[in-house]
Amino acid sequence: MEPAITVTHLSKQYKKGAGGAYLALRDVLAAAFQKREKKESSRFWALNDVSFSIQKGERIGIIGRNGAGKSTLLKIISRITPPTKGKVILEGRVASLLEVGTGFHPELTGRENIYLNGAILGLKKTEIQARLDEIISFSGVEAFIDTPLKHYSSGMQMRLAFSVAAHLDADILMIDEVLAVGDMEFQKKCIGKMEEISTGEGKTILFVSHNMNYITAFCNKAILLDRGEKKIEGDAATVVNAYLSSLQQKKEDVQDDNGNRIVRLLGVETIRRNGQQTSGFTVLEEVGIRMRYQVLEDGYTLWLGHNIHNMNGVNVFDTHSVNTELYSKPHGKGTYSATVWIPSHLLNTGSYFISTAIFNHLQQVIHVYEKETVLFNVTEDFSHELTARGMSPGDFPGVVRPLLHWQIEPQNHA
Repeated sequence: MEPAITVTHLSKQYKKGAGGAYLALRDVLAAAFQKREKKESSRFWALNDVSFSIQKGERIGIIGRNGAGKSTLLKIISRITPPTKGKVILEGRVASLLEVGTGFHPELTGRENIYLNGAILGLKKTEIQARLDEIISFSGVEAFIDTPLKHYSSGMQMRLAFSVAAHLDADILMIDEVLAVGDMEFQKKCIGKMEEISTGEGKTILFVSHNMNYITAFCNKAILLDRGEKKIEGDAATVVNAYLSSLQQKKEDVQDDNGNRIVRLLGVETIRRNGQQTSGFTVLEEVGIRMRYQVLEDGYTLWLGHNIHNMNGVNVFDTHSVNTELYSKPHGKGTYSATVWIPSHLLNTGSYFISTAIFNHLQQVIHVYEKETVLFNVTEDFSHELTARGMSPGDFPGVVRPLLHWQIEPQNHA
């Protein structure tokens, strides 16, 4: 059996700062006299010698940090952009959902855009009409289906675009991170639909996501990209674990670029109440964030802060040292340790990044800003009575899941 997708030595080079702006003749002439070394240094490889093959009916997750080349790969496979080197062989029709609004015309209604996308895939009008009601129903935008798309929200556009891509007669479906635009309920609905058309109809799916729970639950294989290169390919859980382990590698303690002459960040780690350093917590545990920093000069008021965001890039919350004495009092020279605790039963299951800053907003000074210093994971506690009664991962939609106090009282009725 021929593979559904064959990628051979695929590479894509871009020029830094290149855009579609108009260039005057003087700009072209000036560029022609630049040194070759400068030209070469302004280019970078978004993809570099990537090869793999995907069998029909497989569900493949493409993972990696921002800038790893995931979206570039899908755009080349979708034939939106050509490769610099290498080739892609496809067996069957391709439907892709790469960016909200891609393939849609804002002046056309939702209904008209369904016909437009079907025509692009090469379907006859009668074939599109046969699927029209199902597409509209799944999208949940029935009330606006005859409204021009320019009046849709980004979430409504994504709903319609996914419904079109999933229901029209394509053999290969490629989904980028756009599902993050939709609400949690619709995301789960999309995952269920992709599993249905993959298992039941034998369609091949490429799925790019920062949500590792979706990757391990939905995909049977995964490919890890890093700086344009393929690092690992294999079982989804194995590849995800390797990716998370690489993110958890600690930075070297003292670097020239993690501070200034006033203060330096020495380290950040997540801990349990007993002081044990760990990157794995259950929803029942508090998550401690401990940072160490060195003050090199007296007399500066330093504010400490952490930003927590999930794998979808959603900012869950920020926390600052506003309730400490040193928030309004200058630090003295020396080495300090500062720990803040995230309450139990607050974060939902998933993976979270911590970014750290030492700053003073009133003085408009940022002394240290380290992005994604630490990654930690929150999982269910399967020994707990709630999960023993059937509450499993995914039963709690949303970013947080606080355990709130409920009071239920019987009321006497006359």
